[in-house]
Amino acid sequence: MPGTDPALLPAEEMLSQYARNRLTPVDVLQAVTERVARLNPGLNAFVVMNPKALDAAAESTMRWRSGRPIGPLDGVPVTVKDLVDLAGFPTRRGSRTTSTEPVPDDAPLVASLKAAGAIVLGKTTTTEFGWKSPGDCPLNGITRNPWNSDYTTGGSSSGAGAAGAAGFGPLHVGTDAGGSVRIPAAWCGLVGLKPTYGRIPQWPAGVFASVACAGPMTRTVRDAALMFSVMAQYDLRDPFCLPTDGRDWRDGIEAGVASLTIGILRRPGFAAPADADSIAAVEQAAGLLTDAGALVEEAVADLPDTSAVFLRVWGAALSRVVASTPTQMVNLLDPGMREVAATLGGMTAAEFLDGEALRAQVGHAMARLHQRYDLLLCPTVPAGPPLADAPTEDPVRALSTAWAPWTYTFNLSRQPAITVPMGARANGLPNSVQIAAAQFRDDLVFRAARAIEVAAPFAVADLGRPH
Repeated sequence: MPGTDPALLPAEEMLSQYARNRLTPVDVLQAVTERVARLNPGLNAFVVMNPKALDAAAESTMRWRSGRPIGPLDGVPVTVKDLVDLAGFPTRRGSRTTSTEPVPDDAPLVASLKAAGAIVLGKTTTTEFGWKSPGDCPLNGITRNPWNSDYTTGGSSSGAGAAGAAGFGPLHVGTDAGGSVRIPAAWCGLVGLKPTYGRIPQWPAGVFASVACAGPMTRTVRDAALMFSVMAQYDLRDPFCLPTDGRDWRDGIEAGVASLTIGILRRPGFAAPADADSIAAVEQAAGLLTDAGALVEEAVADLPDTSAVFLRVWGAALSRVVASTPTQMVNLLDPGMREVAATLGGMTAAEFLDGEALRAQVGHAMARLHQRYDLLLCPTVPAGPPLADAPTEDPVRALSTAWAPWTYTFNLSRQPAITVPMGARANGLPNSVQIAAAQFRDDLVFRAARAIEVAAPFAVADLGRPH
């Protein structure tokens, strides 16, 4: 790719260039850090940068020169969301109430990325404890969308969304308890995967551990599969994670969707809103998948009201955060989080357990639906991103109207779901669609997302190019 800024290359292309001695990890890191220095002051994607990244890039360069890369990501920059432990740095979780002491150990997924040779560029911003979709937090302030800094990136993986769109390297770790990978990916023009629950180990457990997953946020579907292959490794510290599959999740990704049956999901258990752009993206994707040989038809899911179910999960988790915060520090928490805890946190034990039973019912209903459909197609978000400076008003209502009505159902059911860019909205910001598959069929969401990407490539913009 002559003339392309090395920072904008997909990870696969970087690795190919390294192998042919046409580019080094030091070249790439210098290009990325130049972009960070130039663009990040206006975006606020990072909590902290890794001062040892250049040394790691130099070591990787020596390995490539000797023909001995240590793993499938040797020399590729990656960022880590600040809900995930990175040894030697504090995990602040976007909160003024958390410890400033460095943590001693890497989270399992970080250890896997490092073992594969990835170079950690730094830690990216998150909403406080990952609680909401607008991309701001009390500790770090507002993270802005590189496509238009008047708008939010979305959250809670706000910094990862900004970093991916701004070209701060190709690979970014997000986490997703109700849409926190897929929403910022959708609003920033990225590919974002929420995998099957348990594919990527969680340790330490976060606030929303019963529905949360980590996942890749990238510019291409193949890069997402490559990154996922490294992250999806069994770790003893998470007793609920799945055994290592051992596969390269890029295998079979070009197989297409011919003979697959795809259902268009219009109602995820309640009347989820979707604007004209979101609906148009679904219709366009349905046409592309039909042209690629899939059978696409309307699907009707016998689901409970997933908005009511998720409110119980969300309310219980946030009320626990508030209740466990020392009294003298409670006022340091995001006021919206305290509002949700006060509004939803008073449930009885019976109501909480009923919510857990309903969550299982969502999973059972989705499993039955996938007896008929290999994949489901629906919007990722109800509309485009809100303004970055807009205050968070009525978060209980906003959750199911403005933020996450199309995403949290798949957290409740624990099945894989991916968002992929689908052209532009009327205002020029990225549009997207979401594809879900039955639990454990992460391979199918990659295949469908890749089929869409091939049929309707999303222009990878250099949003930092001077005009």
